[in-house]
Parts: sequence; C-alpha cells; structure tokens
Amino acid sequence: MQIGEILKPEAVRSFGQVSSKKRLFQELADLAHVAYGLSASDVLDALQERESLGPTGVGQGVALPHARLHGLDRVAGLFVRLEKPLDFDAVDRQPVDLIFALLAPNNTGVDHLKALALVSRSLRDSDLRQKLRANDDPTALHAVLAAAQGIKAA
Repeated sequence: MQIGEILKPEAVRSFGQVSSKKRLFQELADLAHVAYGLSASDVLDALQERESLGPTGVGQGVALPHARLHGLDRVAGLFVRLEKPLDFDAVDRQPVDLIFALLAPNNTGVDHLKALALVSRSLRDSDLRQKLRANDDPTALHAVLAAAQGIKAA
C-alpha cells in the first residue's frame, strides 16, 4: 500500500487557520464530501465519535484522526495543512499543523491498520514534515505525500 493509493489530489487542502478541533473536523467532513462523495454529517459524526475515545494527535505537530464509515468501499485519506497550528491535545502537548485523516469501511480490518501504520510511519520522517510545512499548494502537498510511497508499511 502507498499513500498515493489512498489519497486523491482533491482530498488535500491548506488552510490559514481553523478556530477549533470541531471546526477542523467540519472542514475534513466537507473535504470528504467533495473528494469522495461521502455524507459530510456522517464523516463529522464518525470523526468526533472516534476522537471522544482519545485524542489522535501523535506528536511533532501531526494528528491522525480516523474513523470507520458505512458506505465506503476502501480506505480513503484526507490531508490538511494549517498555517497556524491548532491545539489538539496531542501526546506531546504541541499544537498540530499537519492532519492526515483516514476513513475506512466498517468491515475492514487489516487494510485500515496498514494504512494507519503507513501514514504514521511516513509522517514520523522529519524531512517529509519539513517539505509539507514548506508548501501550501494542495497539488505540491499531494505530490510530496505521494512521493513518500518509498516508506513501506510493515
């Protein structure tokens, strides 16, 4: 599995800032609707429900919100870069500016875990994070993420 397989170019955005985690999830839900035709309200509910179980901020300015959804036939990714980092209750207590959300079918198991491992491992790479922070063009951001495909999941 490679990032380019789960992340469409139209599922990548850059925002100056968002006011809250809830607003970020709304932006992600709207992006999922545009890029994948999913119900924005279903995506929003699923992301908020998962986040209520524990924050998905993994440190180094990165958050990996994820959720399972009905009506999805494969794992789908969404990526947002924020100009102004957002408090996200991350494990290292640092605000986040790189958000890669994963949406998976309700009945998937291994593919969802492989995708989460791939994205997590990729975004641990400081060079990749630096390249993402140096770009605000969605096309360039997608290209940087797709080029990270050399970092393999277990």
